[in-house]
Amino acid sequence: MKEVLAISPSGLILNKDYKVIREYRSFAGGRKLKMTESNQLRSRWIGGVEPHKELLTANGTQILEIECREQPARLLALVNSYRKDSNLQAELREIVRLAHRPGPVLFLGMGASLCSSIPGSALLQTFERLSFSIDAGEWLHYGRRVWDEAALSILLTTSGESAELVELFRDGKNRRMALICNNLASTCWDLATNRLPILAGPEYGNATKTYSNATAAAIILASEIAGHAWQEEALRVADVFATNLDPVFSRREELEQFCSGAANIEIIGRGAGYGAAIMSALCIREMSGQRAAPHTGAGFRHGPNLDVDSSHVGVILALGRTAGLGLKLAEECNRRGGKVILVSADEHTATSKLLPVRLDPVPELWEALTSILVAQALTLGIVEKHGCRLPPRFQYGVMEQ
Repeated sequence: MKEVLAISPSGLILNKDYKVIREYRSFAGGRKLKMTESNQLRSRWIGGVEPHKELLTANGTQILEIECREQPARLLALVNSYRKDSNLQAELREIVRLAHRPGPVLFLGMGASLCSSIPGSALLQTFERLSFSIDAGEWLHYGRRVWDEAALSILLTTSGESAELVELFRDGKNRRMALICNNLASTCWDLATNRLPILAGPEYGNATKTYSNATAAAIILASEIAGHAWQEEALRVADVFATNLDPVFSRREELEQFCSGAANIEIIGRGAGYGAAIMSALCIREMSGQRAAPHTGAGFRHGPNLDVDSSHVGVILALGRTAGLGLKLAEECNRRGGKVILVSADEHTATSKLLPVRLDPVPELWEALTSILVAQALTLGIVEKHGCRLPPRFQYGVMEQ
């Protein structure tokens, strides 16, 4: 096995180009802990499984690339599981049944999980169903008095151990709730009655494959609630995601050089792209320490664009129905002397202040998945040159508010 570079967290054999060779079936993602062991022991390892010894010696930069490269395989596996698995289909039907009552559908999460939920609530709004994505920590302290007005609350948590989400499950046990989670050995998974898996495998760095898979799961669930056919769309997105990853990642040095010396990087998106903007900023900041901040297009225009100058780099996600507004904002930033990485589905001419990145088009709201590739590539370029700030994490720490 000389061509093998690493065994990914989910047990995929990767070659030197980070291509999947085959499943490492003798290990299959780690030693699954017996259900008879204590919950404390089961939940000690990320995802409830012990990592392979080869991963324990990897640094943060290596883990980031391995997990980014694993995204297409994990995304396609999730789409096919939700398309074909009878148990998952039955779970989807039951959650849809719970949503069939007056009131809004709430998506509750924090960090990357909140980002993943935004396309779900945006899709339901598109199909004329009242829906919101809400920070779970804020809802815990300020929203519980009106919680009964919601038709359904969908809680998203990768770890299943976040203190706020655990408390919401315990407090809302008599309410209509559902869970989207990556850790089947977690407290939230045990507390939930209606639950959907993220199927991303253990993740030891920044949220990459858990973000992409959770985003897909949220869109699929929202589509089911809205009565919108998603199967062909999802297969198309999985194909585009896989096709675009290599071309975008091959430009990571170019992306890093374009951003070199920036006082701040600001990522701007609308609709589902706003979730991608938040996740992009999280990825850049957590892994590199480079200052990065997310904005909606309107939010950026009403204030932050006033201080744009030559020290500023904006990553503008000009996608979906508001792509034209993104192009307009890019032109304005350039006029003010700022530099722009313009992410769109069209071809644009590069200049000293404009670096276009073209992504193949996907159905609207699914661009929250494909657009994240640009920030991941940029982050890899930064940490390869300047070092990685976030070391791999193989065990859950103390979960507290």
